[in-house]
Amino acid sequence: MIARDSTVSDLFTTPAARADKPNPAEPLAARMRPRSLDEVAGQRHILAEGKLLRRAIESDRFTSLIFYGPPGTGKTTLASVIARTTGSRFESLNGVESNVAEIRAKIDQARTWRDLRGETTILFIDEIHRFNKAQQDVLLPHIERGVVRFIGATTHNPYFHVNSPLVSRSQIFQLEPVPVEDVVRVLERALSDTERGLGEHLVKADPEALLHLSEKSDGDVRRALSALELAILTTPPEGGEVRLTLAVAEESIQRKAVVYDAHGDAHHDTISAFIKSIRGSDPDAALYWLAKMLHAGEDPRFISRRLVISASEDIGLADSNALRVAMDAHQAFEFIGMPEGRIPLAHAAVYLATAPKSNTAYAALGQAMEDVEKGRTLAVPVHLRTKTRKKLAAASGENDAAMVYRYAHDYEGAYVPQAYLPEGRIYYHPGDQGMEKRIKERLDYWRSLMQA
Repeated sequence: MIARDSTVSDLFTTPAARADKPNPAEPLAARMRPRSLDEVAGQRHILAEGKLLRRAIESDRFTSLIFYGPPGTGKTTLASVIARTTGSRFESLNGVESNVAEIRAKIDQARTWRDLRGETTILFIDEIHRFNKAQQDVLLPHIERGVVRFIGATTHNPYFHVNSPLVSRSQIFQLEPVPVEDVVRVLERALSDTERGLGEHLVKADPEALLHLSEKSDGDVRRALSALELAILTTPPEGGEVRLTLAVAEESIQRKAVVYDAHGDAHHDTISAFIKSIRGSDPDAALYWLAKMLHAGEDPRFISRRLVISASEDIGLADSNALRVAMDAHQAFEFIGMPEGRIPLAHAAVYLATAPKSNTAYAALGQAMEDVEKGRTLAVPVHLRTKTRKKLAAASGENDAAMVYRYAHDYEGAYVPQAYLPEGRIYYHPGDQGMEKRIKERLDYWRSLMQA
């Protein structure tokens, strides 16, 4: 069902956008904007058949929604589709430009349409996190009374950047970047659609060209469609046919293709080279492989997770600060996203590559795990058990002297020789790199006291 026209001159609420026949003067991205839930690219985790949000929309049983996710993931588009699907008026505001007076005006319009014509209004607020507390609070009573249905959109985590009363009245849905394969399907549909797309042009598109546009759009369908339109309209036809090649695609999106299969050998080989460069203390190589992965469209979160692993596996106790740097880089990327998120990743890569190296803690765990897996499990010494377990041991006739636990903080240096593991097994052998050299000196002294 198509929503009725409103007074808003928003892209989604103009008569041309609402009409079945698109306006040929509009950009391709606007003409191809989804008109139904089935046309929405990606977001299968919330819009697939049977998912909560889809059920709520199709049954027209939702009140307030907040969509959050990176730019270009379709938050505004989805709000427009919901209005069409439910036959609601669509009004929009922007958190950067709007004020309380504009909010009240939209609410008054919604009340008038409800009272005079029985129509429901969806009030969509983009960048809702930009509204201050007073602006957000204005919405609350009108949402509760059903004057408007509220849909907010934000690139920030709403649990931290939107007032809790508004969050508590809304269902939160996170939108993800559109997968490459879904973007490719949208481009193919645009090329074949004679009504809204480029179907009137005779286009022969190479599969690698469409794949390149999809990968370099970073999950943004609008960007991919804009690049496709630019490529088709600016490429002279040959023999009446427009040929979309990889070279044309590279020019249209201004990013050169890199030979990199995100799920094949190139993916595994490049991340292997990256980690081994860090392990081998070569920051220059680490930066090159990092740059290649980022340019080729590798998931930066995958890279940051591997940095965290490397910080413990290859650097370990030689510089425990490396783990903190890697975690900070991961959290910084989650906070700021791309493209600036590449900066903390480079920071961490260089820090890890130039840090002293030690894998002794990792190796020690491997030896302990091997003992456990082989079934050589050991009983907990009596003096380390709980009080209840000690009483049971005493009742069974075990030696009382073996039951005495000595509290380390009661002794000089907060250390007292005491067995914590039967059989005196030793797994951890500290190295002599970085801070681990000091750990070795301290541990050698404690172990000498145990043997005295």
